[in-house]
Amino acid sequence: MTAPPLSPALVAHLPTGMLAGGHWGPATGGRTFEVADPASGEVLFDVADASPEDARRALASAADTAAAWRAVAPRERSELLRAVYERIVARSDAFASLITAECGKPLAEARAEVLYGADFLRWYAEQAVRAEGLARTAPAGANRQLVHRRPVGPALLVTPWNFPIAMATRKIGPALAAGCTVVIKPAHATPLTTMLVAEVIRSELADRGLPAGVVNVVPTASAGDVVGPLLTDERLRKLSFTGSTAVGATLLQQAAGQVLNCSMELGGNAPFVVFADADLDAAIDGATVAKLRNAGQSCVAANRFLVHDSLAREFARRLADRFSHLRVGAGSEEGVDVGPLIDARAVEKVDHLVTDATDRGAQVLTGGTRPDGPGSFYEPTVLEGVDADARVVREEIFGPVAPVVAFAEDDEAIALANATEYGLAAYAYTTSLDRAMRASDELEAGMIGINRGMVSDASAPFGGVKQSGLGREGGEAGLEEYLETVYVAL
Repeated sequence: MTAPPLSPALVAHLPTGMLAGGHWGPATGGRTFEVADPASGEVLFDVADASPEDARRALASAADTAAAWRAVAPRERSELLRAVYERIVARSDAFASLITAECGKPLAEARAEVLYGADFLRWYAEQAVRAEGLARTAPAGANRQLVHRRPVGPALLVTPWNFPIAMATRKIGPALAAGCTVVIKPAHATPLTTMLVAEVIRSELADRGLPAGVVNVVPTASAGDVVGPLLTDERLRKLSFTGSTAVGATLLQQAAGQVLNCSMELGGNAPFVVFADADLDAAIDGATVAKLRNAGQSCVAANRFLVHDSLAREFARRLADRFSHLRVGAGSEEGVDVGPLIDARAVEKVDHLVTDATDRGAQVLTGGTRPDGPGSFYEPTVLEGVDADARVVREEIFGPVAPVVAFAEDDEAIALANATEYGLAAYAYTTSLDRAMRASDELEAGMIGINRGMVSDASAPFGGVKQSGLGREGGEAGLEEYLETVYVAL
């Protein structure tokens, strides 16, 4: 049975233009680009293809509105975010169907993402009234010290395609709570969900008589042409980017000229360590969740499975058995476990990684093929006997492939886990408190799941170390990214 298509009401009211100054409209010259369903390749909508001039117009709206939005009381900002949260939850089925249509993930995952994404708005509605300050007498006693926080200024939010509502709300929520106006550049593969979120916010701002230019949206098929000029504009004071390390490094170089405040959530290569004393049933369950959420297209997906050699063979075979019983198909079909990859290039990359591993001696226990028919699919795959130098171990896979590498000693496991330039997430399974604490202390990652295959939570800090990024999103730390500290000697 397939899920209902996008409702006529949603299609009729879904914005496909750019948003500036509280108004949706076409891009300069009426340029558009196509958004397609990755499960079928069918075009869903034509979306406005913003130009550099359009981006500057959106930034002008954000800059012109910045002082008025900053002056809005924290309580009023809080109530706005709470209202947007409630409106999104009330329309969760519509949002989920849109996520599935443009992103491809199964409906169950899309529904979970809607609630997860909305939770950032609820969390930052609660945090909007909690920006802390300080008042005290200076140690010398000659004056008082006042420390307060104020919004950093207009912010450019660049979001990825893989979680189109959660990645948007994780940035929009704290920015608006802090008093910053924003320009959002959604991913060209999945802009529609982000645009619908922006429309809910625009409508709520209008209903409350609040400034119209608080949230602005510039969809584009040419991200560099739009983002580059904004980074050299003195009106922009903040960049928040989620994407690859290579692109993030380029943006940091461009942002250096304006000394922009930057938050970067970049690539990952998460190790999933199964120690000798691990509960194997729990490890298999956790591995399935950590690997196959959104078909492995997640920056925190388990990328390489480091398993003690006493368990490696059984772990690999049991994981392969679990993967082989999963249903692959269009996310709109009820009962589908694993949806498509985002496009044909993603499938090619995953296939090349698997081929490199097998050329080095790895054995395919299940999967390793592309299903026939339309769409960008790849079978859930388990590889055993993988060379630690194989590309599938060294590179971020972003697909449903689980390479299993055996280790002999705990020291070797920690060394293998840390042998990467990335440090976003890591997972470890053990029944030993000592091992759990050692993993917490020594794994080089910004987020560590102990006997858990999922770490993300709106109330917790999300981010990495090394080349996985700068700053944090979520939790109390996420609000800090949009505030600057001011010290007054009184």
